[in-house]
Amino acid sequence: MELNSVKETEVLIVGAGPSGLALACDLARRGVRALVAEQASGLFPGSRGKGIQPRTREVLDDLGVGEAVRKHGGPAPVGMIWKGGEREGSYDMFRRAAPTEAEPYGEPWAMPQWRTQEILLGRLRELGGDVHFSAGLTGLTQDGDGVTARLATGEVRASYLVAADGGRSTVRRALGITMEGETVDPKSTLVADIRIAEAALDRLNWHIFLPEEGMLTLCPLPGTADFQLVAQIQEGTPDTTPEGVRALVAARTHLSGEDVTEVRWSSDFRPRAALADRFREGRVFLVGDAAHVHSPAGGQGLNTSVQDAYNLGWKLGQVLRHGAPAALLDTYEQERRPVAAEMLGLSTRIHRGEQERGAAAQQLGLGYREGPLACGRAGLLEAGDRAPDGPGGEGGRLFDVFRGPHFTLLAVGTDTPLPSHDGPLLRAWRTETAGDAYGRGLFLVRPDGYIGWAGEDTSGLAEYAAGLGLDLDFA
Repeated sequence: MELNSVKETEVLIVGAGPSGLALACDLARRGVRALVAEQASGLFPGSRGKGIQPRTREVLDDLGVGEAVRKHGGPAPVGMIWKGGEREGSYDMFRRAAPTEAEPYGEPWAMPQWRTQEILLGRLRELGGDVHFSAGLTGLTQDGDGVTARLATGEVRASYLVAADGGRSTVRRALGITMEGETVDPKSTLVADIRIAEAALDRLNWHIFLPEEGMLTLCPLPGTADFQLVAQIQEGTPDTTPEGVRALVAARTHLSGEDVTEVRWSSDFRPRAALADRFREGRVFLVGDAAHVHSPAGGQGLNTSVQDAYNLGWKLGQVLRHGAPAALLDTYEQERRPVAAEMLGLSTRIHRGEQERGAAAQQLGLGYREGPLACGRAGLLEAGDRAPDGPGGEGGRLFDVFRGPHFTLLAVGTDTPLPSHDGPLLRAWRTETAGDAYGRGLFLVRPDGYIGWAGEDTSGLAEYAAGLGLDLDFA
């Protein structure tokens, strides 16, 4: 799809990775005009970020793609250690928990990154949006009213620009935003998507080989016929050609080069952890890898990135569509940068073997209690906490009540009067059945599934909501 020489939009999203597509979907369902510009001629073709944590599954479900993620993905396989061509025993790299009423997803989910992006693009098109490919950014300027971006296909004027263009972000560099960090591992890593002869290796396990030359793993990718290969390279730069990948497999496993029937994609990188010194410059925001780069060991990069978008989307919607003060956008960096720093530290510790992939990696415990939008406490929860799932009454679930771009005012075990209107921006809901997770009280659940305000009665609620562009009428 080609752009006109000059085009106007409300939000220009640079980059069609997971964070850019998630943000575009969120804005589209809010009626915000967004344009997604991607430098490449198509979506990223590799499996790279294949782990989807439980909290991200909740986010994707809210964005309307939960069923597609369930259909095309699967539980992360249990590891199988090999030595000398023989199985030595299994090793589970992840914490697994049975679903509960409050946490419906208990284990990490595996799905190649290209599929995640394909699903999100399909959802974006359902919502009336699309991606403009071969439209790389060549420059930008901004003023008090908006941003003017020069793309390979023409000029775009937008109220806001969001950089979702990866770790080597052109936008971040154009703004002069520094990204401090460290090399997590000085050695290169090769990653590839390959196919293996069916009789040569089963798809029941995540196969781990530990020769002296360095670890090599082969993880079957659910919903595909592929394996993701990851190998440590002790010296030099890896050979990413099909011949080089086949030779590497033959050298470090009991498989032959001929057992690798196809090399579909390959790349190399050096694991690094880095954090941008700020996530906003005027009317430009950084999300995903443009703001933070993780070691892949912890399975946090894609997940943190999608949740960046989820945090920013509703705030842009409130400012652009519902009259919220522009200061609301300042809370994006205030809330997300500390989370990104925490997840960077976790990823690095897991990579170095200093910490296991426990409950923290699932991101269900992340929240914004110390953030600028957290106000109050009621029952068992404090503002800033993730709003748990649970029985919602009338045979449904609370996540069914929350799903969509609206706020939810949830009354649990109390007959306190609720607002007299229940429209597309606010859903008022009363239940007696969610007490196990919530206790008794009132909870204003933000569109991104976190509790913004909590109290025993409505004192101060209207004033709080007004700062979010939400008019509550208790008449």
